[in-house]
Amino acid sequence: MPRQTEPNANNALGNLLRRMLPGSKVHSETTQTLEGFPGRHPDALIVSPGRAPVVVEAEYEPADEVEQDARGRLGIAIANDARVIEAAIALRYPQAVEDAYDLDAALRTAPLSYSVLYADTPRFPTSGWLTGGLSDLADLIRLVSVPQKEVDNATEALESGINRAAPVLDRMAELRPYTAAALAGLLGMADVPQTRRMACAIIANALVFHERIAGMHPEVKLLRQLAGPAAPTLQDAILAAWQGILDINYYPIFAIAKDLLMQLPSADAAELLDVLRPTAQTVDAAGVDNAHDLTGRVFQRLIADRKYLATFYTRPESATLLARLAVAKMPEVDWADAAAIGKLRIGDFACGTGALLSAVYDQIAARHERAGGQAAALHPIMLEEVLYGCDVMPSAVHITGATLSGAQPNVDYRQSRLYTMPYGRQSDDSVKIGSLELLQTSAVQTLFNTSDPALRTGSAGEETAAQVSVDIPDSGFDLVIMNPPFTRATNHEGAHADIVNPAFAAFDSSKADMDAMGKRMRSLGRDSCYDGKAGLASAFTALADKKLKPGGVLAFVLPLSMASGASWEKFREMLAGGYTDLEVLSIAAADNDHLSFSADTGMAECLFVARKLRNGETPAEQARFTALRRRPPGFAAAAEVAKGILSATEIRGIEDGPYGGTELNIGSENAAEIASSKFGFSQILTTFNVVRIKDTSVAQVAYSLSESQLWLPTYKEPLPLPVTTLSTIGQRGLVHRLILGPPNPAPFTKTKSSPTATYPSLWNHDAKKETRMICEPDSQLLVRKGMEDRASAVWATASRAHQNLDFRFNSQPLAAAFTERECVGGTAWPNVSFADDRFDYPFVLWCNSILGLLSFWWRANRQQSGRGRTTISAIDALPILDLRALTEAQLVKAQEIFDEFRDKELRPAYLADLDPNRALLDRRVLCDLLGFDEPVYQGVRQLAAKWCAEPSVHGGKARPKGARLAV
Repeated sequence: MPRQTEPNANNALGNLLRRMLPGSKVHSETTQTLEGFPGRHPDALIVSPGRAPVVVEAEYEPADEVEQDARGRLGIAIANDARVIEAAIALRYPQAVEDAYDLDAALRTAPLSYSVLYADTPRFPTSGWLTGGLSDLADLIRLVSVPQKEVDNATEALESGINRAAPVLDRMAELRPYTAAALAGLLGMADVPQTRRMACAIIANALVFHERIAGMHPEVKLLRQLAGPAAPTLQDAILAAWQGILDINYYPIFAIAKDLLMQLPSADAAELLDVLRPTAQTVDAAGVDNAHDLTGRVFQRLIADRKYLATFYTRPESATLLARLAVAKMPEVDWADAAAIGKLRIGDFACGTGALLSAVYDQIAARHERAGGQAAALHPIMLEEVLYGCDVMPSAVHITGATLSGAQPNVDYRQSRLYTMPYGRQSDDSVKIGSLELLQTSAVQTLFNTSDPALRTGSAGEETAAQVSVDIPDSGFDLVIMNPPFTRATNHEGAHADIVNPAFAAFDSSKADMDAMGKRMRSLGRDSCYDGKAGLASAFTALADKKLKPGGVLAFVLPLSMASGASWEKFREMLAGGYTDLEVLSIAAADNDHLSFSADTGMAECLFVARKLRNGETPAEQARFTALRRRPPGFAAAAEVAKGILSATEIRGIEDGPYGGTELNIGSENAAEIASSKFGFSQILTTFNVVRIKDTSVAQVAYSLSESQLWLPTYKEPLPLPVTTLSTIGQRGLVHRLILGPPNPAPFTKTKSSPTATYPSLWNHDAKKETRMICEPDSQLLVRKGMEDRASAVWATASRAHQNLDFRFNSQPLAAAFTERECVGGTAWPNVSFADDRFDYPFVLWCNSILGLLSFWWRANRQQSGRGRTTISAIDALPILDLRALTEAQLVKAQEIFDEFRDKELRPAYLADLDPNRALLDRRVLCDLLGFDEPVYQGVRQLAAKWCAEPSVHGGKARPKGARLAV
């Protein structure tokens, strides 16, 4: 007989959850709670304002019927409440609870197992059970209570209303251009349609927030109650109401909105409000609390200058994941003590919509509540003291303020630390570069301050913008968390080739302004980890390092090029000398749309967290890398990933042999692999190569090759194999800018190829003509007048061997190419030359064998799916067979093998495992040239299958059905 009945356990569970979720009502074993089912009593029912109700059904293990019971609660409405149950948790009590004398103590310490069931989406986890303690269960309840249907519907309603309202301002702009310019001026943006849509979004957001706080203060009336004899128009009524709200506070939300609405002519304002007032009422009627960042999502779809600012919306689940990892690494804090929390300083100096600050706030508030504190009492402390947000866009600061204020909309605060930073040409003819001005000084003049009424001037009807000096101290922050702009601060080819300096091209900057801002950035970024080729993201990492105190936490969303890009080398060196507890997360997905943690970037990103060394602390010796199978699809999945990473122990390193990484499972599904890598100045070149790899054993083999070992899966010991770097035995050619001009002062121009060309060139990629190791030149170079001597010097670098810099694994076969004649290499195929011309043959053979393909992939930037890119300077470190170790007989054999392959076609690299000619090449190189035996060859062919299965290699491209490994 059990000592404790299930109802006893349920009641004890309800009492404990009641203390851990103080803002919620928790019913346990209570009838009359489900509409239409008065006799039923959920084991536990949690109802929270602004969220969907959650039910918990529990049984003692084996709990064979608990999921069926939980599923039966879905879709049922709560008594006297229109909301329905969208998520149900099936909970299994372990034997320790059933046998306990003290139920409270048992539930606090027992390992619980549970799953989440939804009406319209798959079970979470898809198989198996989540495990955790009572605190984890309370956290999950809070996460799954997000009313996703209502959030989606409210987002669509808000966006639809903005889209319908925007034409009102577009028509006004045609008739009243000066009014449109005034609106743009208030937002610090160019007078373009996107700016007018932004104005609509800000006014709409203020109307939504107005409706939400109406009735919480006696002077704030509902929107439907406004307008009447005292105010002849709705515009006048709303302006008066918003001034009353500003007298309370809420400056981040209503200050700019009021200024915008005040500028509008009466007729246009009436038409605009006819659309946006019912929109706001529809959004508010959805009953969704402001923590779900509705306006932030819409804001990112409307943002002007996105192509130059390269600011992208951090997905809420990604923000949750990064915030959890970052807060877990923060200094020891008594989370029950609001005063102790108030001493923290947390900053985002490119805050955008505030998604990251909001996620950190949510984490801290949840920890405070679970420790027995009150989130409402913490709210003014967080806004007034803890959270710092800066951006160059007033509209972004507005949205950040709205998001943070909405966490507790009925709680007042005196001020906030949200600032719009000066950007571009200023009234004194100087130029400013936003938050990056803080690289020079801790005190800056903000362009606008919309958070402190004491700093605003004028009365109702007058513009109230004001500059103010703020102090953001160096070495003063416990956490800096950011998703910074990625735009590069140098000329480059591609979409913005016509822009002098894309990093500073926002807001209609002139060429002179861009030049001046670029010069200022170079000046302020001197002696830091900033590199213009890496882009503004590296500048913001330098700023974060300057602002962090010893022991503070650095948390960033960064482009994956951070891991291998030469322009990020100074950042990696900064980490090696000054940080510890490094965590890097990437996504080992197949297509570009699913490689990022932000919305719409279309390229691979990583999450990066590290802790700055305290005085006397030594740098880290290891860094940890997590390769997710996919981006977390929701808050609960993000929380489980964070929990798995933080609790993972005994992580296998890439130096430990080809045994794979440590699995991170959610339920019984493998969600990621975690691996470690040695970290320090001597390992910088290899440490970060571990990103975005699904099967860690492939990385471990690649690492062993770079250490002159061939360590194959199933082999207990590595085999010696002489490997060195390209620069040790060869000479790379010139960067293409030194070859071809104008506008560069280069000696050649380029035209179509000719069999009699004096200066032939292999310049670009043409995959259809690159299926054999021997390639024909695709161009010829013509000497520019007066450049004869320089042309001769360039031609002296011509060679027969060429290295691929931009390797599309899923369409191109070759990592290296050979030309019968010496020729000059270009953007795609730079030259590689050796003192001994005979080295050309084994070099090309090695590079196109599976071991050569693997070595290139290991060093390449895998930021885009199915593609590996490197730079001409980076190929110096490319691991290749040490050709000096080959005997005379082996060099002769290499040429024989090369001649055998003159007419053999190779399939794209992602099919290397299925390609019989690639298999034959592997056999010839391994067995006939290097002397390995048949088992080694078979092991390498199995390695080929593993490599071709990597998402970064195949990029989601279909493979032939039924094809088998070629041996």
